[in-house]
Amino acid sequence: MTPEQASHETREAIVRVPGKFMADPATYVRGAELGFEGLDFYVAGRGGVLGETTAGVVVAAFVFFAPAVVHESWARSASVMPRAQAAREWAAVARAWAMAHFPDEVDWSTLAALLGRVVDAAPVAGAPLFAGWRALDEPEEPKALALHRLNALRELRGALHGAAVLTVGLAPVEAIVVRSPARLPISGWPEPYPDPKPLHERWALAEARTDRMFGRHLAVLDDGERSLLVDLLVDLVGSVAT
Repeated sequence: MTPEQASHETREAIVRVPGKFMADPATYVRGAELGFEGLDFYVAGRGGVLGETTAGVVVAAFVFFAPAVVHESWARSASVMPRAQAAREWAAVARAWAMAHFPDEVDWSTLAALLGRVVDAAPVAGAPLFAGWRALDEPEEPKALALHRLNALRELRGALHGAAVLTVGLAPVEAIVVRSPARLPISGWPEPYPDPKPLHERWALAEARTDRMFGRHLAVLDDGERSLLVDLLVDLVGSVAT
């Protein structure tokens, strides 16, 4: 399996599986316990790996969120805890989610090891959230370690996809309206939304560029290892689908 093919086949797991802990209501119950309001835990926790920076820097790294929402959440969350602590709390929620929701049947040690090879070898250019997440302490449990590294690759792929979207001439909101319109209000984009019909071709080009760019990072694995990674991640998507 070529790196680009593996990139395409692993997209669903890399994007969707870490997204499950981010969307779980229990995550925001924990955020409220810590003193965060609503989406603020997401913004402070995910963006906290960037350090004590400005909201504009977080907007630049998130790409697909409306700037106004990020600015508001970043400002509100400032008094709750230091940014680095918010990032650690976000990572702790990911760990707890993996331990509670991942099944036992998966070869977690092998999956974590393969993901770790890619994470360790990938350059950080153009991927600040990936760089920040990779610098966090990793959990020891194989399930939690697999999710932690999978989220690192989600941040890496997300950065590459953001760059691809912009280089094909799409605005972030236009990419969302094509691929995941249900996310538009969650991401803070106000109506009226753009018509997706004339945008599909450019979005497909951006997705192909993302597969190609992310695939270069999977070249650290050999053909057999890439095939094994794909198989493990396909099985993982099926096991956490419900």
